[in-house]
Amino acid sequence: MSAHKSRRLLGIGIIGTAITALCCFTPLLVVLLGAVGLSAILGWLDFVLLPALAFFIGLTVYAVWRRAA
Repeated sequence: MSAHKSRRLLGIGIIGTAITALCCFTPLLVVLLGAVGLSAILGWLDFVLLPALAFFIGLTVYAVWRRAA
């Protein structure tokens, strides 16, 4: 894997982890979805956000591991 792809993969992993963590651990999505009238979706957020957080953390770890190798 080239250095450019490795750096891009790391950037995507870090940004995705930060955004997903922000949505998981703060009421950001609750406020936004309530403001636009989509509060019925709130019950399903854990089924989407927690796997997405695990995916982006794994992607970040993989990118760091590939960069070190």
